[in-house]
Amino acid sequence: MTLLVTGASGYLGSELMRRTDAVGISSADVDIRDAAAVAALFERLRPEAVIHTAYRHGDRATTFDGSVNVAAAAAGARLVHLSTDVVFDGEKGAPYLEEDEPTPMTDYGRAKADAERAVLAEHPNALVVRTSLIYGGPRPGPQERLAADPDATFFTDEVRCPISVGDLAGALLELAATGLSGVLHVAGGDRLSRHEFAELLAGRAVRAATMAEVGVVRPRDCTLAIDRARGLLRTRLRGAREVLGP
Repeated sequence: MTLLVTGASGYLGSELMRRTDAVGISSADVDIRDAAAVAALFERLRPEAVIHTAYRHGDRATTFDGSVNVAAAAAGARLVHLSTDVVFDGEKGAPYLEEDEPTPMTDYGRAKADAERAVLAEHPNALVVRTSLIYGGPRPGPQERLAADPDATFFTDEVRCPISVGDLAGALLELAATGLSGVLHVAGGDRLSRHEFAELLAGRAVRAATMAEVGVVRPRDCTLAIDRARGLLRTRLRGAREVLGP
């Protein structure tokens, strides 16, 4: 199977490339905001499967338009599209299921939620994979670098389900070889506050606060239900306590 990974120079994309002989593209190869350029690249490469990881915080054109362009160009190929837990507002009070309607409250969450809908409209056989904070690569990633900052503050009331980049990459490669479509939640097995997660990463105490104390508005509890994924995958979706604990 000829596999194409977009965002190949990113944290997740690099792990996928490390594990496979996939063809990887990044912004150095093509501007995914340019529909004609993306179509021409796909016509030349003719991938059988695509894992679309490329996005950019604060850049809706890359996150949304780029995703639509990739979905259109991937017609006839298997498409796995990466999304995020922050398509939800965190106010449900229970783990989010695949069928829950997105309720984004940030610009990034809105761009990703809109991209989900547009990708599935453009490529009905695509699989949208929602995930959470990613960590644990061969080199420190954004989460590790933030946890290492002695001046950073971490919220005790912001809850996510961090996933090892190796576990996520393994799951995505499995899913790329299936015909599964629709939406699937693939996240870590532990629900942790950002403060708990940072202390696991740093191996020491870190500064704690609540979002209210700092005046920040973010989704509070974006726990994803992963029962369906666990029933489908051979890859174990480990919790951060298992991966990072003693």
